[in-house]
Amino acid sequence: MQQVTTQRTIPNPSNVSPASGPRLVQTLGLFSSTALVIGSMIGSGIFLVDADIARVTNSPALYLGAWVVTGVLTIIAALSYGELAAMMPKAGGQYIYLRESLGPLWGFLYGWTLFLVIQTGTIAAVCVAFGKFLGVFFPTVSTTHWLWHIAHVPPIPIGPMVLGNMDIGVNTANLAGIVVMFFLAVVNIFGMKIGSMIQNVFTSAKALSLTGLVVLGFTIGRNATAWEANFGADWSRFWDNAGWHTLHPVQVGIGGPLVMVNLLVVLAVVQVGSLFSSDAWNNITFTAGEVKNPKRNIPLSLVMGTGFVLTVYFLASLAYILVLPMRGDPHGATVLARGVQYAAEDRVGTAALEQIFHSGGAQLMAAAILISTFGCANGLTLAGARVYYAMSRDGLFFKSVGKLHPRYHTPVAGLMVQALWTAVLCVSGSYNQLLDYIIFAVLVFYILTIVGLFVLRRKWPAAPRPYRALGYPVLPGLYIVMATWICIVLLRYKPQYTWPGLVLVLIGIPVYFLWSRKPSIQT
Repeated sequence: MQQVTTQRTIPNPSNVSPASGPRLVQTLGLFSSTALVIGSMIGSGIFLVDADIARVTNSPALYLGAWVVTGVLTIIAALSYGELAAMMPKAGGQYIYLRESLGPLWGFLYGWTLFLVIQTGTIAAVCVAFGKFLGVFFPTVSTTHWLWHIAHVPPIPIGPMVLGNMDIGVNTANLAGIVVMFFLAVVNIFGMKIGSMIQNVFTSAKALSLTGLVVLGFTIGRNATAWEANFGADWSRFWDNAGWHTLHPVQVGIGGPLVMVNLLVVLAVVQVGSLFSSDAWNNITFTAGEVKNPKRNIPLSLVMGTGFVLTVYFLASLAYILVLPMRGDPHGATVLARGVQYAAEDRVGTAALEQIFHSGGAQLMAAAILISTFGCANGLTLAGARVYYAMSRDGLFFKSVGKLHPRYHTPVAGLMVQALWTAVLCVSGSYNQLLDYIIFAVLVFYILTIVGLFVLRRKWPAAPRPYRALGYPVLPGLYIVMATWICIVLLRYKPQYTWPGLVLVLIGIPVYFLWSRKPSIQT
């Protein structure tokens, strides 16, 4: 009897490019793709969030421990995404992974939230931060210098959150941000080469400036006052309030009661700042259709880029407590007296340089942040439009967004739609609130994507995998457990960051069913 065998066809789920007409052109090499990872991650957060982490943990060991937790989570996620990126190296990245593993609804909900606030809200925040720090050199550029003040929306308490409490209109700071944002959108129309060249230059500059801050903090910035306050002669002060049985006060919601929580809970609570500052590393997956040899270069760029940034972030946070006491007095007259916890307007990086140089420190830090925010905005701008392009090819976004420029092979409509919505967020003044609300949703989508890695191992066991996630299934499983714990803690103790984000995501469900009635662009 003759044995009949059948060969299973391995699907090619990532083919979202049109069968005819212009295609995305592979122009990004390993250096440029790594620069995109680094450039998208480093914004202004590392110069600001340490103050809140220091206040909540009130312990030098836990203050640095928060960055260790962030580093472990982000590296595991990057290693896991490397496998998905090598399997499906096409435009859209995380949207494609969720679509193929869990279904089109989940992919759409991610893309919907990305467009509504994750990408556009982050671009708005970064560009307005650029405008604020430009005011250090040009005082007329300010959030209080209104060119057209439309209205002030009063605070509106709703459950654990407060909506409103913002000014709507155009001031010189958000106008500067809008100008920068449209400039970058237009520049990126003229091809990935120009966008990546800007990214390479500014990423190199910001990496050098942040490295310079670390070197200064470890050398001429070190002082006996900070060392004694944060470490002590026998390192005993470093471990203050870091015991397993030590309880830490955390406020529930906005204006809620103070509750005492343990070490594991407090480390989860402060991840709101450190995880968000380390986010956007996944943007390289959005541009996979334009990366040379993506099956090799995307996993490598994810590991090298996140590894560099997380190492520098940890060292920068350590440098802060070598220069300044972690604890401080909110009414202190000097940067040393205020410490890391109460640096003026939470600008810890500026406070550190002021302590080192006494005069000119604010200008040096402002220059570094201008470089950092410009490069970050460029990386976010060029990456985000590729997701909307992939969604449009599936019939889940505006049809014009799924078309490329016939000469430059770039998603022009995607870049412009993204810029227009970002400008609306800048003028509305709501993007900071929206960013607060979606950090929980961002983490949920990371969990779902890594769950998708397990699903695809079972769904397509024989599919080509040029790179396999290091430590699978232990490390991806550890990520799911750790990230789920953080989500549970945030649901309990920081409801203002959780259910509003879920509402934004859930609004996308009826939108999906409306969009899904439209035909997709055939591939």
